[in-house]
Amino acid sequence: MKNKFLFILLFFLVSCSSIPKNTSDGCSIFSERYLWYKHAKKTEKKWGTPISLQLGIIKMESDFDWLAKPPRHKLFKVIPYKRKSSSLGYSQAVKGTWEQYKNETNNPLATRVRFKDSVDFIGWYTNKTEKILKISKKDSFRQYIAYHEGWGNYKNYKKNSKVISLAKRVEQQTNKYRKQLSDCEKKLNRNRYIIF
Repeated sequence: MKNKFLFILLFFLVSCSSIPKNTSDGCSIFSERYLWYKHAKKTEKKWGTPISLQLGIIKMESDFDWLAKPPRHKLFKVIPYKRKSSSLGYSQAVKGTWEQYKNETNNPLATRVRFKDSVDFIGWYTNKTEKILKISKKDSFRQYIAYHEGWGNYKNYKKNSKVISLAKRVEQQTNKYRKQLSDCEKKLNRNRYIIF
């Protein structure tokens, strides 16, 4: 009985945390992970952040790897050392900003490795970006720059060609997700009772 329980628990964890087969297709992602659609839709309603932008940011930041972390620096090009930042999870939120999110949303149990919390974080962040920097949530290019650089460093982005290149990729992917979801959203919005 104990072994059965452990097997079911392991199966559930692997099913909920494995990376979707096609992370470039929003319809494919949500057909595999229907609960993710529910969470992304809830974030869209709560914060006004389009599902396509939520997916675009996650695709760029972690490619939907729940345990994604920045690579470690290497001493003498061989010995693993500290990581470049404290980023973790789907959203690659850093510790300090994550703590701010938990405090401001009164969500002390939120974790960076849970999709539900990650999309809510992205909604909260993009909403604050709109208030602080006056960047529309429909402007995926500038929203991503603010997400990547932070609100304080946003003004310097024109000097950073790498960030501009990343933001263009996010904009293109977000537009793809938007077109894809327009084809399958009616189907996704039907009541479904799917666990995995």
